Amino acid sequence: MDRLRGPGGCPWDRRQTHASLRGYLLEETYELLEALDAGDLEHVREELGDLLFQVVFHARIAEEEGRFHLGEVAAGIARKLYGRHPHVFEDGVAPSSDEELARAWAAHKRREGRRSVLDGVPRALPALLRAQRVQAKAAQVGFDWGDARGPLEKLEEEIDELRAEIAGADAEAVRSELGDVLFTAVNLARHLGVDAEAALREATERFVRRFRWVEAAGGDLTALSDERLEALWEEAKQRLEGEGG
Repeated sequence: MDRLRGPGGCPWDRRQTHASLRGYLLEETYELLEALDAGDLEHVREELGDLLFQVVFHARIAEEEGRFHLGEVAAGIARKLYGRHPHVFEDGVAPSSDEELARAWAAHKRREGRRSVLDGVPRALPALLRAQRVQAKAAQVGFDWGDARGPLEKLEEEIDELRAEIAGADAEAVRSELGDVLFTAVNLARHLGVDAEAALREATERFVRRFRWVEAAGGDLTALSDERLEALWEEAKQRLEGEGG
């Protein structure tokens, strides 16, 4: 980075800022997630390096601004991990369950100055993932249903409310109720031990595979009848057997 950002370095690297690098940071994160999903460890290694480069880049810009340097970033995460694991690094009593560990973690964050257990859940997260995180945080302090029957009944209630708003043709109300349906579906997934983000991603991939098969088998889809499209879709599901949905 000294060479890239210094005199005679790369013009592109020298003009970058925290704001201009934001998109690259997000892109590298998603590329790493894709490599993890594919189970390609060689690609994971490469993408971890790309993501680490973004960390180094941001730290270097901050150092040039006189704010902090990479060593302080590393020291900060070390202090945080030490403080949040007294049962490992100090003489604290180890939590007896995952639930107790989660409560202890939340209590420590409150001691760090967070006024709400929801503080620290980034607003910029994808909506589905943010819903999961918010619900899990609320559950840490007991704001939750006892089992999956609660969110399942709530989901049925929200769907009924959505039907009523659709009949009323109020676009804003429909959007609000549809949001409630999605939020409750995520909560149901959490109670069932299902990662809603992963489940939706897998469902989307199933659709993509089946649709590509339909495209290959049907040719110009715009020229086909609804009945023919439905028949091709059912055939795609049979050909690509083993896929749910």
